[in-house]
Amino acid sequence: MKRAIESSRAPRPVGPYTQAIEAGGFVFVSGQLGMDPETGNLAEGVEAQAKRALENIAAILEAAGLEMKDVVKVTIFLTDMGDFPKVNEVYAGYFSEPWPARACVAVAGLPKGALVEIECIAALD
Repeated sequence: MKRAIESSRAPRPVGPYTQAIEAGGFVFVSGQLGMDPETGNLAEGVEAQAKRALENIAAILEAAGLEMKDVVKVTIFLTDMGDFPKVNEVYAGYFSEPWPARACVAVAGLPKGALVEIECIAALD
């Protein structure tokens, strides 16, 4: 069984998907851009976009009754791998040990011209 998770404090999906799905003891959070949920505008610069994306994730997790400490896996998508150190610094401010498992990949492009997109999986227990 699966249940949709939605938060008004995160941007509405820009396509046919849900902000997050709860299933099998986990919450799977869809990729979040650094988009302001009220205006739909992207933050300026990769650090601000990473921070906003992580804030969006935190809001979605809160709607599921979870926190960032419950995240077990993160995937980061960057349009420029040269931005990795900047995003890594922002990321470190949102998580603590034991760090979530993580992958970071470079992509040719992201929706709305974003510089970074972040998705995650959180454990319910």
